[in-house]
Amino acid sequence: MGDAVPPGPGSGAGRLRVSYTRRFVRVLPALLIVAGSLYEYLTPRDFTGGPLLTAAPLVAAPLYALRGTVLTGVVAVVALVAIHIRLDVALQAEGVTEVITVATAAVLAAVINVVVRRGDARLASVREIAEAAQRAVLPQPEERIDGLDVAARYEAAQEDAFIGGDLYAVQDSPCGVRLVVGDVRGKGMGAVAAVAVVIGAFREAAEQEATLEAVAGRLERALAREGTRRDGLDAFEGFTTAVLAEIPHGEEVVRIVNRGHPPPLLLCADGTLSTLDAGEPALPLGMGELGMWPDRAQETDFPRGATLLLYTDGLSEARDERGRFYDPAAALAGRTFPAPEALLATLAEEVRRHSGGGMTDDMALLAVRRP
Repeated sequence: MGDAVPPGPGSGAGRLRVSYTRRFVRVLPALLIVAGSLYEYLTPRDFTGGPLLTAAPLVAAPLYALRGTVLTGVVAVVALVAIHIRLDVALQAEGVTEVITVATAAVLAAVINVVVRRGDARLASVREIAEAAQRAVLPQPEERIDGLDVAARYEAAQEDAFIGGDLYAVQDSPCGVRLVVGDVRGKGMGAVAAVAVVIGAFREAAEQEATLEAVAGRLERALAREGTRRDGLDAFEGFTTAVLAEIPHGEEVVRIVNRGHPPPLLLCADGTLSTLDAGEPALPLGMGELGMWPDRAQETDFPRGATLLLYTDGLSEARDERGRFYDPAAALAGRTFPAPEALLATLAEEVRRHSGGGMTDDMALLAVRRP
């Protein structure tokens, strides 16, 4: 089992606090009506609960459906009128002004509700499109491939963002299960386009090339072709750090080609951890014009029960409030996890807690376990 995770924003205690807060907010309009009515009825005439009754439908507008918002406004107006009749001030100027004020707020609340709901509908449509784009460009791999347990996770630094310049892909091939995790330089649609190029080239090359080194060469050429079609800075400085892995069929080894990317980690069943550093440093993909070195795959034992973790620098460069980096090797050493998904969930939780929820870079995680 993995080490226990202290309560945090994503823990049970954090979710319980969020649940209580949401419940309180949902009943807040009713509480405002009750408080305003009691204040209006129990205090002298110079004091008024109108502001509380006015606030009730306005607070309800973004929380409730149109029917609930209108009902809240009607209840606020009726409660105020009933109290004024009871106090015999319904026809006085101050009383009429209060009723008109609350009624006006109720009408405005209904208008606000309609506007908010239309905005929510547009946002939901945008989110659906973004999710579809993510599934198309960065599909979730199958949970089990050639007897291996697989899990992938993408954590966007920007809230409500779905995909950026980080990438992962898993492909079964005649030579074994091949994987890639990479990080495209830059942001925005240009980075997303480069992600699509890299993943498309990887899937094709993984099926056709006999060696992992040849797969890396295909990715290099694909990015070079993409660079010639770009305008501006990216045409000259665009690059992608990447690490490629190959797990041959029937062999308890893994082969690694690293192109300027953070090294993978190998977590054994007994908690032993190894950092699979590149034997020879190599330039990132897309920087072939600066020099070419032949890729050489590094072969390492991949025993049963071990988990291979590939990640982008959004994990290893996450900083806390003192500027200290999150060190995945130090954090995971001596720990075991029942499945790859549990490992990735723990990492995502710990990184967000380490950075105080203020991640500055996207994070792609890919874990493969040999049962």
